[in-house]
Amino acid sequence: MASSPCGGGNFDCGLEIQTRSVEQTLIPLVSQITTLINHKDKLKKTEKTLRAIQRVGQAVSVAVGRFVAVGEAISAENEDLKDEMGLACFEARRAVVNKTLLECFLRENIISVLVTLEQLERVSTFQEFVQIFSQFGNEMVEFAHLTGDRQNDLKDEKKRARMAAARAVLEKCTMMLLTASKTCLRHPDCESARINKEAVFQRMRLALEQVIEIVTDTRNGGEAKALPVSIYAGIRDFKVKVEGLRDSLYCVSCEAVAAQLEALVEKTEDFTDSAYTSHEQRETIIQLCQITRQETKQLISTWRHVQSLKAKEATDEVELSILKTCQSVSDLRRELHRVAVGRATELLKLHSDHLVLQALKASGGDGNLEAVADYAGTLTEHKEHLVETCRLLCHISGTEPLEITCIHAEETFRVIGPQIISAAQTLALHPTSKIAKENLAVFCEAWESQLCDMAILLKEINDVFEGRRGDKKTYLSLPRPGKLSANLKTVKAAKLDAEEQTTIAKLGLELCLLTSDVDSEVERWDEQDHEMVRLCQIISSMAYSMYLFTSKALHYGFIFQVLSDQGLQLCHILHSLSTQLLDEDRILNLSETEKLSAACQQLQVCAKTPVQGKSAIFQKVDSSIQNTKGILTVVVYLLPICNKLIRKCKSERSCLASPQHWREKQLSTTVSEETLNGKGSSGFGVKSLEQHMANLTFLESK
Repeated sequence: MASSPCGGGNFDCGLEIQTRSVEQTLIPLVSQITTLINHKDKLKKTEKTLRAIQRVGQAVSVAVGRFVAVGEAISAENEDLKDEMGLACFEARRAVVNKTLLECFLRENIISVLVTLEQLERVSTFQEFVQIFSQFGNEMVEFAHLTGDRQNDLKDEKKRARMAAARAVLEKCTMMLLTASKTCLRHPDCESARINKEAVFQRMRLALEQVIEIVTDTRNGGEAKALPVSIYAGIRDFKVKVEGLRDSLYCVSCEAVAAQLEALVEKTEDFTDSAYTSHEQRETIIQLCQITRQETKQLISTWRHVQSLKAKEATDEVELSILKTCQSVSDLRRELHRVAVGRATELLKLHSDHLVLQALKASGGDGNLEAVADYAGTLTEHKEHLVETCRLLCHISGTEPLEITCIHAEETFRVIGPQIISAAQTLALHPTSKIAKENLAVFCEAWESQLCDMAILLKEINDVFEGRRGDKKTYLSLPRPGKLSANLKTVKAAKLDAEEQTTIAKLGLELCLLTSDVDSEVERWDEQDHEMVRLCQIISSMAYSMYLFTSKALHYGFIFQVLSDQGLQLCHILHSLSTQLLDEDRILNLSETEKLSAACQQLQVCAKTPVQGKSAIFQKVDSSIQNTKGILTVVVYLLPICNKLIRKCKSERSCLASPQHWREKQLSTTVSEETLNGKGSSGFGVKSLEQHMANLTFLESK
């Protein structure tokens, strides 16, 4: 930097002052950034340390602003630097403004969602609900965009994990809210339907509050919302204290080490007091706790003796005691990990067939309240077992983000269990209600999806424990070889980056909202047994299954193929309808039919095209979902028009073919539906579709 005095030759005094001001600005900036970097990889971070780091981060932000201001002053007075320096300053300010704008937009969006959510809770008519839910759907799509961007922007791993958990809750609850509200509107006097609906709204509010806390960086409960200290964190802190004796024998008191060990042993009671822990496992844990106590007692004894001799550094005896103590506590952690992971693995195998959920669906559909009560008791036991297992996994998770994910899984099982039971009770009280049946299916799918998420969580915990933690979540983008097709080659899991995951999630949510529009239009038809209604229901169900795929639940190859086939069948019916219409109506109908046919054919070609590589797979999924959105858009547009035309033709006695006649006609011209069902029964209806999707979920979870 310039250091000559003003009178020194050719030096410009003004430039010297400015460069010195840059230097003075850079000194605290570099110091603060160095502080942040030095703390990045430290394992031990207390709440006090985290708050201090946050203050340093804020100071860096202020320092950057000052530095940019100095840069702008320099560029204004030096033509040679003006363009380059001006552009750099502009980019720096724009980055800050973009982040601020994103936070502002997100806050406004959350407020809008909360207002619409309150309106949805108060609706009393189905028509009003459809209108408001359409607005709510658009707001949730925008919410997915903004929260995805904000999540990618977060530097704190704990905040990212909390944001991911909140977004997962809101995504799943959006569909639950739709079916629970429709069920409550259809059966307004049903207490179980009301309880079911209120639980969904309450969970969505809590998730939105969590997003607000993350965005505004505030907590209503202060320290009350801090994570409970897990066993892995306790062991980590205990080892830090013990190993710190190598550097200083006087950095911590003997009493503090002994007290921390006792607190750690006390937490192992979550394992030893559990009814699901075997006698052998309980005895092993107690024995390892006793060994750790003995080694720690020996360490403290040696430590005190060395202190009494006024030693300045650890002796060989202290070093040996440190090694033995750390080894004993590591053995304890390894055993706790083995117990928790082993129990979780057994539970996932036990629940892979989803027998209790299937029994609840069957007994509810039969109107058997006693059977529903029996199976509800069984599901409650399963829920308690899963909740306790998630708590044990939290103890040995290995990182704070995984700890947050375990807490999210625990809360999800705790909440969804009673919701499934209330949905089953509603169906048992109204066994002929289609919407009550659909509502129960949605909650069961959420339970199954959480089991899949738990399997992924279990793998990540194992990876951390064994030291092979990955940076990205892995998604299986094609069916597993040998499961659905013998001709498929072995496919490696594709690792999607954050932007690709966000893109697919947004498309999936938009697809989910379009299926809601299709269902709403279908319900307005007088003839619910009409062939068009049946095909549209299948298309809507398949599209919803694609939405589940974007939530990591299902394969998509089969879904794309069936959806395109059903769409082409719908085109045949629309062509048949066109022959009985007048010129103006015929032209409109044929025009939309051609759009539908083109979208179905594109989807069919895309589904049959083999691809390799992450980029190609992502492009295929993206293109297929876009084609499906096009199909649903045309279907939503055509349904009310066709309904109106059919009514018009009937009133004019133009004798449209009956639904039964159309069904017979389609059987001779379309793809054989026996190949889809594997039976010679009636068409590929919604019931058989649900059974097939349950089978797919079972295959995926194995």
